[in-house]
This record gives sequence, C-alpha cells and structure tokens, in this order.
Amino acid sequence: MLRHPTIEKLQQLKLAAMAHALQEQHGHAKAASLSFEERLGLLADREITERSNRRLALRLRHAKLRQSAAIEDLDTRTPRGLDKAMILLLATCKWIAEHLNCLITGPTGIGKTWLACALAHKAARDGYSVLYVRLPRLLADLDLGRADGRYPKLMKALAKVDVLVLDDFAMAPMTDAHRRDLLEIIDDRYQRRSTLVTSQIPQKQWHAAIAEPTLADAILDRLVHNAYKIALSGKSMRNHEKLTHSDSAE
Repeated sequence: MLRHPTIEKLQQLKLAAMAHALQEQHGHAKAASLSFEERLGLLADREITERSNRRLALRLRHAKLRQSAAIEDLDTRTPRGLDKAMILLLATCKWIAEHLNCLITGPTGIGKTWLACALAHKAARDGYSVLYVRLPRLLADLDLGRADGRYPKLMKALAKVDVLVLDDFAMAPMTDAHRRDLLEIIDDRYQRRSTLVTSQIPQKQWHAAIAEPTLADAILDRLVHNAYKIALSGKSMRNHEKLTHSDSAE
C-alpha cells in the first residue's frame, strides 16, 4: 500500500536512484529476507553510487580529454623508457594533492598524449577537476579572449582547475603576449594546482623554445623544479599498433 507513495516521495526529494532500487527490491524475493536496516543500506548505497557516477561523467565532459585512456590499460611491455614505479606513484594522485607537476617528453607517436589523458582520467575518477588543452590552441584562444572580453574569465578558469593538461608544449613560436600569458597561467597555479605538460621537444631545449630568457627563466622555474619527469623513447606506438592489428588479422 505504501510502496508507490514512498517512491513518489523519493523522486520528489531527487533520490531517483533510491526510488529505482526500491522498485527493484519489490520484485526480488531475496529482498524480503533482509532486515529494514539492510534494505535501507542498499538503497543508500545505490544513491551514493549513482551520484558519484554522474559527478564523474560531468568532470570528464568538462575535461575534454583528447583520448579515451585509462591508466589500467597502459602498455608496459613495449620498451619506451617507462618507470613502472613512477607510474604507480602518479596513479595514486598524491602529486596532485601536493600541487606538483608532471612533464612528459618524447618523440611523436610514443604515447605522450595517451599517458597524459590516462593520468588525467585517473585524477577525475579520484574527484579532481581536469582540463585538457593543446597549448598552441589555448594561446590563440586567449588572443581572441582579449578582443572579445573573455580573457579574465578564461584565466580564472585555468587557475581554478585541479589538473591542467598542456599538450604540445613549446611546439610553436610564441609572441611576447603568449609568453606573458603562459607565465600568468603557470604562476597562478604554482604550489596551488597541478600542471601536466607533454612535448616532443626535450626539456633542456624548452628555454630556447620560449626564446625570451627572462620570461623563460620565470616560467620554467615554476614549472620544472617541482615536477615528476617522464622522458619516453623508442619507436612510434602507432607503428606498433599497425603491426599488432596486422598480426591479428592474419
């Protein structure tokens, strides 16, 4: 008699998962053998799980990760200079809690972006806000933001995100405005948030790539010295994937 009104009340309270779970319990004979507290606990667990899943989906949508990647799927068999102990440490997300950075370098096709997205995905699963951007595109967007009035809002958003992924770092020439924008971004996040950088350019060449010595010193001082560093090497993973697909097709 009370089942339908209770479901309606749960829905009015925006406890849709609990309402759905209550309907499911009514259709299972095993649920009748459980105590009131046990059944209530199952309903609460369902609501918590559904809310957690929705929050994760929202974080991932806002993250705009370039690749769908999970750290559990990382290929550690292909020689690329991966330090398994470091990857396991980064997967704990302790570096994010400590507001440290992560720098991933290596040749094209080696899996830098995939690894960055996998670490960012793990961060989102652990409750951190994440944003993926290609640095050249971000700097161009900031140029537009200066013209249309979005610049302060964009910079504020970049400062607030827990993990900012800057892909393709130092891959394109920077204007003076770009260098100053990058310094502002890195300075706003220094010891407050974590930044994850990928680049085909070896880290020792970043100073020259930024080009202006004073600004390069300021940017790299805040970015490099409190960072975990992963230098990948070896052959392109894209060629490895092609060979794998070819072998499986034979």
